[in-house]
Amino acid sequence: MRPKSSRQDLIVFYSLAAPTSIVIIILLLMLATQLGLSIPVFNVQGLSTLTTTVWRPSYTPPPDGAWYGLLPAIWGTMTSSIIAVFLSMILSLSLVVVIEEVASRRFREAFSTIVDLMAGMPTVIFGVWGLAFLGPTLEKWVMSPLHSYLSFIPLFSCEPLSGATVFTAGVLLSVMIVPFMVAIIQENYRAIPVTLKEAAWSLGMTRYEYVKLNINMIRPVIVSALLLGFGRASSETAAVTLVVGNSYNIGYCIFQPAYTISSLIANQFTEAQDFPYMMNALFAGGLALLIIGIIVNSIGIIYLRRVRF
Repeated sequence: MRPKSSRQDLIVFYSLAAPTSIVIIILLLMLATQLGLSIPVFNVQGLSTLTTTVWRPSYTPPPDGAWYGLLPAIWGTMTSSIIAVFLSMILSLSLVVVIEEVASRRFREAFSTIVDLMAGMPTVIFGVWGLAFLGPTLEKWVMSPLHSYLSFIPLFSCEPLSGATVFTAGVLLSVMIVPFMVAIIQENYRAIPVTLKEAAWSLGMTRYEYVKLNINMIRPVIVSALLLGFGRASSETAAVTLVVGNSYNIGYCIFQPAYTISSLIANQFTEAQDFPYMMNALFAGGLALLIIGIIVNSIGIIYLRRVRF
């Protein structure tokens, strides 16, 4: 039976509705703002704004002069994010298993502290490190050898001209989202009931079989972490802008420079007011990024709620 609430309780609980409503209203306002400011360019160019590859600022309005196609930026965003979640999945699962099952208590706390510190670092620090160290290192020891020996594979077919590529951006993003994914996976790994763990040991499982069983029990969490990590990676701006190369092209090779939606907005926003419809095109890119984030994060949250012990 539900306990009765006093008048003071009702006042307190109903007062909490205001900040809750503000969060929802802010999200709706963001969506409405992006949509409202994107409509002018869609009225002129149609949905081809999202499907063409030409970015041609001009003082003459589109379609006769200027043209703003967002497909290369969308392609670069998706490519770098997919690379990031693929690599971060391996790193995150490895870290969780080492922290929870392999490392001693002293090293477990050290690893956890390092992961937490990485989660709180400014993203621009990752970008500067990626520009000065990660990019040149990947070009010399990873991209160039892969191109030399596996150039018949489309992903590695183009020669890396510098360390600023979509591959570098993906690797850097994977490092940045690992702490976020580790936190999600580790929390649910620790939430597995002790009775289930003891039952696994009682069956005479090896450590490998035991860890594999635990990972299978939190499989929806891993899928959720990947989706939420994808949403996090696709929206990163400062670090990606420094290492992605900022070249407006599209292709299957991951060793070429590219653009992401976030880096496009960051680089072009200051001069967008000088050209007709360019600002609206950037808001259209932000709208596409917002929709991608809402869809991916919603699916990730749904998967996260499927875990029940």
